[in-house]
Amino acid sequence: MDKKQIIKEAAAKSFSMFGYKATTMDQVAKIANVGKGTIYNFYSNKEELFGEIVSTIICEMRDVADRAIAPELTFYENAHRALVRILEFRKEHKLTVKLIQEEKELGTPIVKEELQKVEKVIVAYIQDKIETAISKGEIIPCDSEVTAFLMLKFYLALVVDWEKNHEALSKEKIEELFELYFFKGLSV
Repeated sequence: MDKKQIIKEAAAKSFSMFGYKATTMDQVAKIANVGKGTIYNFYSNKEELFGEIVSTIICEMRDVADRAIAPELTFYENAHRALVRILEFRKEHKLTVKLIQEEKELGTPIVKEELQKVEKVIVAYIQDKIETAISKGEIIPCDSEVTAFLMLKFYLALVVDWEKNHEALSKEKIEELFELYFFKGLSV
């Protein structure tokens, strides 16, 4: 493994354990077992290193969603499967969990900015799938960006917000609600 990859993995580990704000380049160097100067051969600052790690998370999320999609299934089934996998990834990925926690508790500006970037990419991903479904005649024409945003927020509300004061909903119940609120109105 090359030094740049070792540094990225060490930084991801440090950000996962301590959050963005508490991570230092000295910690990253120690975890990577390299001199701090070696890090600066690849990254000009902590923000640049953090941005690259978040870009990696975005690629991983896209891969998870792509693997959930099956060409023989309907748009509705694939949308549900992809959204479930994205949210499971988000809940299971230690760095993502830590960043969401830091953003909520500390409001760290760069963390907020990078999480907004993640959300934009997810919405764009869903939007692309919606536009493909529209072109195939699977769903009626709609504002694909707004619909993608609402789909993501709907899932987040049922998976994250609902569970704050209620028993968690099963995947089947979420799928049923998703179909009821989105696809009964979008179906051709």
